[in-house]
Amino acid sequence: MEQLHAFLDFAQSSPTAFHAVRQLADQLEGAGFIRLREADPWLVDAGEKYVVTRNDSALIAFSVPSAGFAPFRIAAAHGDSPAFKLKPHFEDVSEMYVRLNTEKYGGMIMSTWLDRPLSVAGRLVFRDGEGVSSRLVCLDRDAVLIPHLPIHFNRKVNEGYAFDPRTDLLPLYGEGGAKGGLLAELAESAGLPVSDILAHDLFLYSREKPSVWGAGDAFFSCSRIDDLECAWACTQAFIDASPVNYINVCAIFDNEEVGSRSLQGADSDFLLNTLRRVGASLGASSGEVFAAFAGSFMVSADNAHAVHPNHPEIYDPQNRVYMNRGVVIKYNASQKYTTDALSAARFTRICEKADVPVQHFTNRSDLAGGSTLGNLSVSHVSINSVDIGLAQLAMHSLYETAGTKDLSLLIRAMKAFWSDTAV
Repeated sequence: MEQLHAFLDFAQSSPTAFHAVRQLADQLEGAGFIRLREADPWLVDAGEKYVVTRNDSALIAFSVPSAGFAPFRIAAAHGDSPAFKLKPHFEDVSEMYVRLNTEKYGGMIMSTWLDRPLSVAGRLVFRDGEGVSSRLVCLDRDAVLIPHLPIHFNRKVNEGYAFDPRTDLLPLYGEGGAKGGLLAELAESAGLPVSDILAHDLFLYSREKPSVWGAGDAFFSCSRIDDLECAWACTQAFIDASPVNYINVCAIFDNEEVGSRSLQGADSDFLLNTLRRVGASLGASSGEVFAAFAGSFMVSADNAHAVHPNHPEIYDPQNRVYMNRGVVIKYNASQKYTTDALSAARFTRICEKADVPVQHFTNRSDLAGGSTLGNLSVSHVSINSVDIGLAQLAMHSLYETAGTKDLSLLIRAMKAFWSDTAV
């Protein structure tokens, strides 16, 4: 349970992808990883380990074996989750109320955001001398709430109601006299004058504490399990593993929940450019880097759908997965997941050696599933890849649920992945 509680502390203090990446980057630096900047020339040495961030919301860490340049062992996860994002001018002021003007970020279960105390976190960008700088902010108090209509005025709410984010889902901040109060609170929290704030990336988040529950403490619930669980587990395994015949790489991308097509998403040049720069700094030619891709392997780590106890009929009868039953390998014939027979077999062998059970997931054939970052990453870096995750319930709810035993199994599997020399 020690690893689980460490993860829950991390998740609770990672209300946005910015905060998650800041924590993981600090942890990597604390473990001896050298911080690089994309804007600087790189001097990468054999036997050393490094971390680089982009946009404060994505990172790539890598460790080089003592022998120098080699093929790559890569794991990729994402640090963002569905949420409501504040618009540039976010106050909606009437005589009696101050509401916040927001828009959806990603495909959340909207009803789970109502009637809960919420707060605001993200990034403020401010004047700094002749230029601009950014600072993370987390209000860390119950600041807003999205109230339901009473059932008396919405009699069909329990018969399937289509929530309108323009009207139903605007959070209440205060009475009419609270105009300007939220930005002032955020500025004070960040130690900045309001007049210096030029722009922001701000999101709503839930302050509800994580919970371990059920018979034998079988389950836990918290916000942003998808995909902070994989991001955190991969990072812990990465820190503990030592590269042997491969350059180990751990990537945490942003914007997966909105398609990854961004500067810091899996559909950007972040991974490809990083691998090229590592190779060049170690004396490898472009041809040698591309040849190394052919001998490399990638794990795309993003959680999977456990069978719902009230709706087992929704799931494929032969390829269904459960919480606390081990790591999930995910398949899709249309390649929304990158897994093929070869990559599945290779990862299964790694898990067998680590004594980690493996499950297999596909969607029921008449139901469309989601996608993840693996197929977008390999469209830029042509590497054999497998999609995996851990089984969870209520994906994209504000408060998700997973099994208490699986986190440590994923850490063990990923440590074996980065330490294995034979598969």
